[in-house]
Amino acid sequence: MDRALASLLSLGLTSYEARAYVALTGRDSFTAAQVARLAGLPRQRIYDVLSSLVQKGLAVARPGSVVKYAATDPALAIDRLVAIRRQELAELESGAARTIDLLSASYAAGREQTDPLEYIEVLRDRGAITARFDELQANIKREILIFTKPPYAKPPQENLEGLDVVRENKARSIYELSVFDDPAIAEGVRQFIAQGEQARFVQELPLKLVIIDETIVMFGMQDPVAGSEELTMMVVEHPSLATVLKTAFESYWAQGITFEEARGELTVARSAQA
Repeated sequence: MDRALASLLSLGLTSYEARAYVALTGRDSFTAAQVARLAGLPRQRIYDVLSSLVQKGLAVARPGSVVKYAATDPALAIDRLVAIRRQELAELESGAARTIDLLSASYAAGREQTDPLEYIEVLRDRGAITARFDELQANIKREILIFTKPPYAKPPQENLEGLDVVRENKARSIYELSVFDDPAIAEGVRQFIAQGEQARFVQELPLKLVIIDETIVMFGMQDPVAGSEELTMMVVEHPSLATVLKTAFESYWAQGITFEEARGELTVARSAQA
C-alpha cells in the first residue's frame, strides 16, 4: 500500500486524501468515523477530507440515517486524477508562454544596454575580498604575479588554496621585508617557496597587486583618510592594463633579493643593532 499512497500523492492528492481513498477501497462503503479509524486520520478532519474526495470524483456519498462513503473504481479515479494534472499542466504551459511573451521584449532591449565599466569591480569587505581572490586563484590558466603587502586579507600561512596554485602554475611573488618581523608569516612564505613559488623581497611595495594570465588585475590601495586598516580592492579585466602593470612588476622583481639573502641581511642588521 505504500507504493499506492506514493502514486496517489504524485497525482496530486494530499496525504490525508490518499490514506482515506486507500481505506475506502477496502470494502463496499464506510461511515466517516470508520474511515478515520481505518486510515488513522483525525476525526475532526475526516469530513473535509471525504468531501474533497467526492468533489474530485474519487468517492461517492450514500445518503441514509448515517451517511456512508464508497470509493470510485480505481481505474476511473486514476483517470480523473490524470485528467486534472493534464489540465493543470496545460494551464501552466499557457501561463509560461504568456510570461515569455511579456519578458522577451524587455530582455531583448536589455541586451542593448551595457555598462561601460562592467569590467571593473570594487570590493571593500574583507570577506568579499578573500572570496574573490580565492575565485581568481582557482581559475588561473598559466601565471600569477603578486605584490604581497600588508594588511593581509588572508596571511600567507592561512592561504592553503594558494599552495595548490603555486604547485600547478607559474607563480612569482614580491614581498616586503617586513614579512620577517612575524615568524608565522615568514614560515608561510617559506612554504610557498618550497611548493614552487619564485619569490623576491624588497624594502617596500607601492600597493597590493595580483596579475593573472596577463588579463585580470586585482589591486588595492589603502584609504588615505580612513587609515591603513581600511582597504579598497579593485578587480579589472583588461589585458592592456595587465601588460602595463606587469612591466612595473618586472622592474621591482629585478631589484629584489631572494629569501635566503633577505633573511641573511636582516640577521646581520639585527646583530649589529644588538
